Amino acid sequence: MANVRNLKKDINYVLGDIIEAVYLFELSTTGKPTDASNAVIDEAINTFDALITKVNAKNVENKKAHFKQINTELEQAANQLVAKINDLQ
Repeated sequence: MANVRNLKKDINYVLGDIIEAVYLFELSTTGKPTDASNAVIDEAINTFDALITKVNAKNVENKKAHFKQINTELEQAANQLVAKINDLQ
């Protein structure tokens, strides 16, 4: 991990792209939000908040392992959210 700033950018870009994918799905199908698509967006926002809180934690002993764990959690959460977007169809 190069630095904290890049990790925060990765979190922002990945989850932002997922939310954008939900909006594109909505536009290409119903043209309006559904309960299922809103749930995916809410989950992405909650994931963003949780990961940023972990990144900003100050009382961490091993920062390298901590940030590596956050990166792993981001990847897992992104894969789950993408699977949920695919299930919307």
